[in-house]
Order: sequence, then C-alpha cells, then structure tokens
Amino acid sequence: MREYKVVVLGSGGVGKSALTVQFVTGTFIEKYDPTIEDFYRKEIEVDSSPSVLEILDTAGTEQFASMRDLYIKNGQGFILVYSLVNQQSFQDIKPMRDQIIRVKR
Repeated sequence: MREYKVVVLGSGGVGKSALTVQFVTGTFIEKYDPTIEDFYRKEIEVDSSPSVLEILDTAGTEQFASMRDLYIKNGQGFILVYSLVNQQSFQDIKPMRDQIIRVKR
C-alpha cells in the first residue's frame, strides 16, 4: 500500500488540529487544546489504489519552530493553515512556505 506523508503547518490556534481531526474521524473539535505534535493515519484511495495518508499535525507555537526543518524534510505534501479572522496568521505562513521551498531543494 502506498503511503503519503503530509505535514500540517500554521500558527497556533488557527485550527490545524480541528481540520485534521475532522478529515480523519469526521468529528469537529470545538475546544482549543494546543498541540505539540500529533500523528494520524487515514486510508484513502488514490487513482483507484488503496493508499495511506500519514498526517503530522504540528505545534503552531514559536517554541517548536526549530523542529520544522525535520518535519519538512520528511514530508511529501504540506497544508498551510491560517485563520480568516486573524490577518497575522496569514502573514505567518509565508515564512513557512519559504522554509518548505528551502528545505526541499
């Protein structure tokens, strides 16, 4: 079975975990509980072939920013999450995007 490694990145409190859990389990989490690092697996179908998504839900706080290079190095796909009601969270994803480009070169 083919496996795809996806990393979810974004500022703290923007809904990375809520989005990930909603996708994996179909359950929406309303309460904010800061994540350090959570790992999920979901079986999906890609081009009619069974596959597994390995999803890494990362911490959004700056104290864990130093771990991002490792997450990015191991990731194959990336989801950058921001909040529509927090302009700064949108600004915060640009350096993350730049970091992905730098690490994956």
